[in-house]
Amino acid sequence: MLQAPLGRTGRKVSAIGLGTWQFGGDWGEVGEADALEVLSAAAAAGVTLLDTADVYGDGRSESIIGRFLAERPGHGITVATKMGRRVEQKPENYTPERFREWTTRSRQNLRVDILDLVQLHCPPSAVIEADETYAALDELVAEGVLAAYGVSVETCAQALAAISRPNVTNVQIILNPFRLKPLEEVLPAAAAAGVAVLARVPLASGLLSGRYTSATTFAPSDHRSYNRHGEAFDRGETFSGVDYAVGLEAAARLASVLPDGVSLPAASLAWVASRPGVTSVIPGARTVAQARGNAEAAKLIDGGFDLAAFDAAVHEVYDDLLRSAVHPLW
Repeated sequence: MLQAPLGRTGRKVSAIGLGTWQFGGDWGEVGEADALEVLSAAAAAGVTLLDTADVYGDGRSESIIGRFLAERPGHGITVATKMGRRVEQKPENYTPERFREWTTRSRQNLRVDILDLVQLHCPPSAVIEADETYAALDELVAEGVLAAYGVSVETCAQALAAISRPNVTNVQIILNPFRLKPLEEVLPAAAAAGVAVLARVPLASGLLSGRYTSATTFAPSDHRSYNRHGEAFDRGETFSGVDYAVGLEAAARLASVLPDGVSLPAASLAWVASRPGVTSVIPGARTVAQARGNAEAAKLIDGGFDLAAFDAAVHEVYDDLLRSAVHPLW
């Protein structure tokens, strides 16, 4: 598995990581035994970055990862967690006291003394822009509570604001063939600043899996049922904010240009991972087969697949079907 520097931390992480939102229940139920098998398969395939958050299953995702890693001393895996969504999303709720409370809870869940990387979890723009935010985070680093910090964002403007801060290790942002705006300014700015970029929702909540049809249904507890229009959180987190039917059409067009033996999810992951400035891509996986397939996509990055041709198709489909609805919003 290809490895890339995680900003200025001195760590390296795999080009394909593993997102673990699905262990928290918002993608339908994933049993703990199944989650542990997914983690084991990902680690065996060379994945060295796990992304989680304190609100995924109210700490369930963190706790499962903590159990998994506690049984594997010397594992060499970096855990990037997130904090800030346990309160109403008002700037005044982001205080040093809350930061300490949240990181203490995450340390307990993950069974560690020092958190590898803590990211603010898509906070309001005012939080990202405030000097006090970074002073509080710097204090936690100085105390040895966390090794590094970053910001997960919804918009490109938020990403650029975070990148401008000298001690930000990474930004996490949605980037996939249905969300191209970060290519314009965010990736170049991050690369120039030495800030890592973690690309989330790389398969557009499964639309780029090639498995869904107009007849596909999702469990009521799955955000792809209850958040299609932003009922619970930013709608851009669900199918990248793309209309489901339009997304199916776009996915079919992209699949049609692929050579035999290359799947749409593998091509999409390799495309994202190969964009200059991207450090790691963090797709989720509910099964061992998905975890292995995601990791295998790394083999397409530097051989055996015409990424330039796929990139041209991505831009053509985006311009034809998606740009007008998606590009102005995030």
